[in-house]
Amino acid sequence: MRAATIGVPILAVITAVLVTRCVAAGPPSHSAAHHLSAQAQAPIPGGVNGASAPAAAPSGSFNATDVAWLQLMIPMTEQAVLLLDMAPAKTSDPKIAVLSKSLGAGNRAELQRLHELLDRSGVPYVNEHEGHNLPGMVTTDELGLISAADGAAFDRLFAQHTREFLMQSVLVAKGEQGAGGDADTKAFAASMAEAHESELTQLEGIGE
Repeated sequence: MRAATIGVPILAVITAVLVTRCVAAGPPSHSAAHHLSAQAQAPIPGGVNGASAPAAAPSGSFNATDVAWLQLMIPMTEQAVLLLDMAPAKTSDPKIAVLSKSLGAGNRAELQRLHELLDRSGVPYVNEHEGHNLPGMVTTDELGLISAADGAAFDRLFAQHTREFLMQSVLVAKGEQGAGGDADTKAFAASMAEAHESELTQLEGIGE
């Protein structure tokens, strides 16, 4: 994942991207902002005569920020769960073994709720960020490197990437609270931010 945080500004960019509903083509960008902005100019496969296909509009109280946040947090959380699942067999620290199970269970529950909210928005889930190296998202390549490590080396990588995921998820959750439209989605973002801030406290001193 990228070390920089994206927070509210990039959540706004993602919102703009989802309004135009374009999917990026080509290799992942090294800049999250550049990459997400480029999505707005890329044609959608399946468009009629090369034209971009229209997006499914959010229904009811949902706005584009709600959808942007949900479609960002789903792949971020999916990748984080894969990382958390590695820990019991790879770590040398009993605290990490216990913490990873707790975080894994919590993130699975959050993932289910994220999908439920997106389903209620009326917008079908599409992984807009597959292959993208975004802040807070553990990439497939990074998961491979982490899996190859053991003991203290694994512990350091686990703590680093888990911490970055939790920090970034708190930032974008606060962006959703400020700019989202659906009350239930904003309330869930608030509860997620609170939970992840608590989990960051639990990570203090681990993997150092």
